[in-house]
Amino acid sequence: MIAAQAALETKMLLRNGEQLLLTVVIPTLLLVLFSTVDIVDTGAGKAVDFLTPGILALAVMSTAFTGQAIATGFERRYGVLKRLAASPLPRWGLMTAKTASVLVTEVLQVILLTVIAFALGWSPHGNPAAVLLLLVLGTAAFSGLGLLMAGTLKAEATLAAANLVFLLLLVGGGVIVPLEKFGAAGQQVLGLLPISALSDGLRAVLQHGSGTPWGDLGVLAVWAVVGLAAAGRFFRWE
Repeated sequence: MIAAQAALETKMLLRNGEQLLLTVVIPTLLLVLFSTVDIVDTGAGKAVDFLTPGILALAVMSTAFTGQAIATGFERRYGVLKRLAASPLPRWGLMTAKTASVLVTEVLQVILLTVIAFALGWSPHGNPAAVLLLLVLGTAAFSGLGLLMAGTLKAEATLAAANLVFLLLLVGGGVIVPLEKFGAAGQQVLGLLPISALSDGLRAVLQHGSGTPWGDLGVLAVWAVVGLAAAGRFFRWE
């Protein structure tokens, strides 16, 4: 039942034009545009080496947080979640299926963005296991926050809030603009955001070839625990 629901969730997501805009089109356009046009000073080295880790982090956020929050919020409004909760599929099974759908979509995103980045001249370094751990913890953190928003706010409020957060974190989360541009105080505050921890951790590994970024992993772990616990506690099915 979980596998069938996960397949259905994935098909619905991939058939949704707005979801594809968030999860595929926007990250791809940003990667190509800012890698080929000198718009933002990304420091020494090739722009694509700086941008690709941040765009991968943005792809995770767009799927696990923004897309999932909006889709789940409207499913809750139209009574879809209530009907599914009354089906033989247990509630934890439904959330597991949604998580599996997010992971499948992210795999497709990562493959697509990686191919494009290589075509643009990307030269990654570092340990793939550290990258995988960052992506998994980032997905858990953003999923918890997305489900918390979808399960507590009205659908229209979720739509507005999720898109606003997406835009704010795109600008101030170290995705395209280096955090150093925000000054020492701003860098310390913004560095505690999940998108900043994910993008900086991926950049440390893939661009600089660093070891496991335990500090960034710790930030993501805290967000994941808090977000998932809060979502489990306050999520309303109706």
